[in-house]
Formats: sequence, C-alpha cells, structure tokens
Amino acid sequence: MRKTVLAFSRITPQMVERLQQEFDVIVPNPKLGDIAAQFNEALPKAHGLIGAGRPLGEAQLKDAGNLEVISSVSVGYDNYDVDYLTRRGIALTNTPDVLTESTADLGFSLIMGSARRTAELDAWTKAGQWKATVGPDLFGSDVHGKTLGIVGLGNIGAAIARRGRFGFNMPVLYSGNSRKPALEAELGATFCALDELLAKADFVCLVVPLSDKTRHLISRRELALMKKSAFLINISRGPVVDEPALVDALQSGLIRGAGLDVYEREPLAESPLFALKNVVTLPHIGSATGETRTAMAERAMDNLTAALKGQRPADLVNPSVFKG
Repeated sequence: MRKTVLAFSRITPQMVERLQQEFDVIVPNPKLGDIAAQFNEALPKAHGLIGAGRPLGEAQLKDAGNLEVISSVSVGYDNYDVDYLTRRGIALTNTPDVLTESTADLGFSLIMGSARRTAELDAWTKAGQWKATVGPDLFGSDVHGKTLGIVGLGNIGAAIARRGRFGFNMPVLYSGNSRKPALEAELGATFCALDELLAKADFVCLVVPLSDKTRHLISRRELALMKKSAFLINISRGPVVDEPALVDALQSGLIRGAGLDVYEREPLAESPLFALKNVVTLPHIGSATGETRTAMAERAMDNLTAALKGQRPADLVNPSVFKG
C-alpha cells in the first residue's frame, strides 16, 4: 500500500513530483477553497507531513491517526509540541546544517547594514536628499576591530564569529549553556556570562533557539546593560527579544541601533519599528536563497522518505520514538 504525504505549507512542483514517485501526495490548493479545511479533511489519511510554519500539536493532530512523521523544512522546531509527538510515537525531523552559511551571511549583513546605515541611506539617496557631501549626522560606525558578542555559539553563531574574527579582526565574546573549547581555540573566543557580554560587545548577535528559557531573554534590563553605541542583531526567533522594550531603547537612544530578521508576530504588516531609522527590518529571510531552500527541501524529503520506509532519518529531533 502506498503511503500518503500531506503538505502543511506550499511545496514546489519539483518536490511534489519527486514524492509522487513513492507516495500519494496531497497539497492543499487555495484555488479550491480554505487551506485549513483542506488540510484537516486530508489529515486522517496522512502517514507523513512535510512543510514549515504551521503550529502542530495535540489540538491540530487529534485526528491524525495514521501519522508517522512530520518533516519540517526548517531548523527551528518551536512550532511543534515535541513532547506530544514523542508520546504519540510520531517522529519529528528538521533540516540542520544546510542553512548555516546562508543564515550567517544574512546575520553579518545585518551587522554591516546596521552599522553603516545602508538601508536608511539608500532610501535617503533615492529620495533625492544627496545634495552635498554627507556630514556627521549621517555617519555610520566601523565594524572592523569592534567586539562581537554571540549569544548562542552553535553552528550559525560560530559561522558568524568566523566572519567577524577572520574577515574583520573582531574580538569574539560568547555566552551560552556550555563552553566550546575547540571554538575558543579556533576563534580566540572568550566565554562569559550574558550580562558581561552585553556590557562589553559592540554588536550583540542573538542565535539561540526559542524556549521557555530564552523567551524575552533580551528585555529592558538587558538592553540597559548594553553600550549606547552598541547594536542588537536578532536572527534567532522574534520572542527572544521583548519587542516593546527594544522599540523604547531605540527611540530613546539607549542603544545605537538594531538589525532584525525575526519578530514576535510574523508576518509583520505594521510596527513601531518601521518608523525608526536606526533599525534594519527584514522579512525573516535567513535561509532565503535559491540554493539553500533547495538543499533544505532535499533534506526534508530525504528525512520523510526514510521514516516512511522504516529507516532512521538523518535528522531526528526526538530520536526516542524511532526503534529501527
């Protein structure tokens, strides 16, 4: 019997074609009516789910009696109730590693763009404001030689640190749950408490997963510890930062600026952040390159196919459910 795969977000025709070689594939279509209704109607048939961005837990999956695996086309898995899935014996897979370098590129571009005010000055130039030599009121900040603070020195954090250390001669500080001796040796990085990192770093880059421990990790107290000349960069998850507190810090000059790719609510159609010149706002594009999204899709399909064939997927979030 062919197993059934249900997409819980839009997947490419190429992904559908590949999966159809081995499975029956259902892709909800907005032209056929409400997407959520189509998903819920098909859910009892599904042995595997593939996609990204939809919260999935007990309330959403109570009718998914045949479900064996959820293959997320993402690294983060805070949208999924991992404990519930584990109790049900449903495997959850993600796509680590393949987006590390692309996301690090984006993170460092936010460092550069925030410091040199590129988005602001691009808009200023296009508005016809360049009528004389730029003066001190439009000067940016240097990046080279400044102190880079990485909160969460995992794969992406380490990749950003390498760009700063070897490309821009930046001393690297990092904080996290544990020390990384190999990375300390490679990067000359210094492990320190979060408060010390906030007080010393010129650029504070957040690269932590979202959890109860990291929700609002950066709020009013933490922002007050930062240098007035410092920049906050967030490429992790929006709720890691207390957004109203950040808006106040940016408006009052408590910190110099920010570069954001993630927000407490997404997608974000309006926000006080949009009125501020000292923040760069991007639409959650950390992995949004053609090459990386293709690699993520391939990885997700490999994980899904392996699980549905009774083989151990390469990227299990909850390995205890897999007995094979």
